[in-house]
Amino acid sequence: MTKATSSGSAGKQDNWSQKVTRNSDALDLEKGVFSLKDPVEIARSLKASAEQSERRKADPYRSAMSMLTFYMNRAGSQLSDAQRERLDQAKDELRELYGRPRRR
Repeated sequence: MTKATSSGSAGKQDNWSQKVTRNSDALDLEKGVFSLKDPVEIARSLKASAEQSERRKADPYRSAMSMLTFYMNRAGSQLSDAQRERLDQAKDELRELYGRPRRR
């Protein structure tokens, strides 16, 4: 696997997070799930993906939450405040869908 460096051209760099998502026991996500405007829809889509997945190793809740957290961590400072807030709300919605307590 080739490491991406700041001095290399963008076309030659491997995006390791995409490879991890594609080749690992990650979930098969709905295209554009993290771009949805409604946090409830994001959570529902992640829940459906986690429950339908035959590749996941953890329980559906943990798999869905891990994928959301992975995306947020990889996007880092590229996320606008509004996007980060929407995804944080999606985490709360996911907790609610699985009957878990919301974080304060």
